[in-house]
Amino acid sequence: MVTPRPQKKVLADLKASILNPALTSHFQCWFYPPSAVRSLLPTGEVQDDRMWSLSCAEAALPGTSLATNELVNDFTGVTERHAYRRQYDTTSSFTFYVDHDYKIINFFEKWIGYIVNEGYDNQNPTNDNYFYRVNFPKLYQTSIYVKKFEKDYNRVLEYRFLKAYPISINTMPVTYEASQLLKCTVNFNFSRYLVETMNNTPDAVLFDGPINENGVTNNAITLNV
Repeated sequence: MVTPRPQKKVLADLKASILNPALTSHFQCWFYPPSAVRSLLPTGEVQDDRMWSLSCAEAALPGTSLATNELVNDFTGVTERHAYRRQYDTTSSFTFYVDHDYKIINFFEKWIGYIVNEGYDNQNPTNDNYFYRVNFPKLYQTSIYVKKFEKDYNRVLEYRFLKAYPISINTMPVTYEASQLLKCTVNFNFSRYLVETMNNTPDAVLFDGPINENGVTNNAITLNV
């Protein structure tokens, strides 16, 4: 077997590789709550998918790993590890700018409230004997999309989170000190994710809103180049 040999590099090679890095600030996310969650939102917020998308200030591309079995008896003095399962991160975090009407907070509070069915049997949450019955997973799960691109919009890396739903909302400190933008960080649980790479072509639909739970594409935007 021939071993690799050092090769001469020219400036053009460097420009095409390490001098043309991807930037963290070019991305967009889409959150499509199930129809049952939408029905709980005020009329003006039901179709506000673009606001939820544009308010997302920070997202984390998911991680993955392989689970392995350790083999110690096949070869003397050699320990091998063979993969047998792919594992996914249990959660992914998204941080949002909170608008002055608090639509972002209300949106995720209602989503989590629907998951545990807080309005079950028309109970009053202030009662001492208040209880609830959690809804079925298919009723509150959805797909989340994160599209990573560059400033030339020629390449798109799409992550699709399957069976996703909000599992927690981080605390949001408020203070009398110097005012800052209020941010809301929501942690989503999901079963796994899919990755797809897209290239921009004339009249390509790159930032069409992904297909929701009803199989309908929302917010289609055609890019003409």
